[in-house]
Amino acid sequence: MRGIEGAAANIYFSQFDHMLGDNIEFTFKERSRRPPKNEVNAVLSFLYTQLTHDVVAGLEAVGLDPAVGYLHTLRPGRPSFALDIMEEFRAPLCDRLAITLFNRKQLASKHFIVQGEGMYLNDKGRRLVLSAWRSRKLEEITHPFLNEKIPIGLIPYTQAMLFARVLRGDLDQYPPFIWR
Repeated sequence: MRGIEGAAANIYFSQFDHMLGDNIEFTFKERSRRPPKNEVNAVLSFLYTQLTHDVVAGLEAVGLDPAVGYLHTLRPGRPSFALDIMEEFRAPLCDRLAITLFNRKQLASKHFIVQGEGMYLNDKGRRLVLSAWRSRKLEEITHPFLNEKIPIGLIPYTQAMLFARVLRGDLDQYPPFIWR
């Protein structure tokens, strides 16, 4: 599974630059992290970190251990299960928001700093992205499985709850979150 996911991620990210439209100020050559090598990677990494925290909180709220994953390698201090669950939300929540911020030219060079070999959001950039993240989480969608309106920010908790129901025998199979 890890090999398939890695190959799919490579194909997906090879097309990411095309989603940035005509924004010539920022480009995306490849996914880089630890450290992020450019502005787009800096925003993606920051948003993925925010999403990870939200998924960890959702898992813990329903009594699941965020460290005991299925797909991501188990390592001390790593929330492997949270990383497994968040794969469902990365593109629709984080990637879409990052692309929107760049395409609407809400982010500019003044929002980034170079530290060592990496590119990072500065304080003003982090505040801008966090504000957009919070606003996004307040928007409502109809959950595809529950068929109820919920704030986007509750998706990680809702999916954790559904996974817990499977483990406890209340559901036969896990209904993955599929954005429509």
